[in-house]
Amino acid sequence: MTPSEPADRGRFGRVIVTVIVAVALCFGAVAAGTVWNAGVRADRERAAHRHQVQAVTTGRAEDPPVAVRQDAGPQSVAAAVWEYPDNVRRSGTVQVPPRTPKGQTVTVWVDDAGSPARPPGSTSERAMTSFAGGVSVASVVAALEAGAVVLVRRRIGPHRLAAWEREWEQVEPVWSGRLRRGSGPDDDDS
Repeated sequence: MTPSEPADRGRFGRVIVTVIVAVALCFGAVAAGTVWNAGVRADRERAAHRHQVQAVTTGRAEDPPVAVRQDAGPQSVAAAVWEYPDNVRRSGTVQVPPRTPKGQTVTVWVDDAGSPARPPGSTSERAMTSFAGGVSVASVVAALEAGAVVLVRRRIGPHRLAAWEREWEQVEPVWSGRLRRGSGPDDDDS
């Protein structure tokens, strides 16, 4: 089916756009779910090797604070000491709330070796990553589909118009009441 009138082309265009959006949303939803599930697995794995310990700052928090995680407020860094594993004293720079004074006890995340580590992922981080992945995939799929539609229309457009011209040459004289070439005024089809 090839639309020939502007109204038909408009309806056909809306159908094509609707199909493109629907397919892109389906791919985006699948991608978002896949990213979410991968994030859950990665966070579980990371959580198995992360431990919260109490550390004591040995210096004042440095300025300026920076946002380190989406679900955490601004953070600064300060020198601190802690023990992990049990009875093994460690020291290093850890993330602390801004303006944390020297000698303050703070909770920090460490890995199995006792080194400062990033905490397990949060639900909000995973949600944002999943959303971004889904939107990215949906955008790429929609762009590819739209490109394919444009290429197909450019490829079949001239052929469709030529066929329409040939058909119109046969139908127009009868439809409009004009005489055909080679027929005279006394010719009557009845």
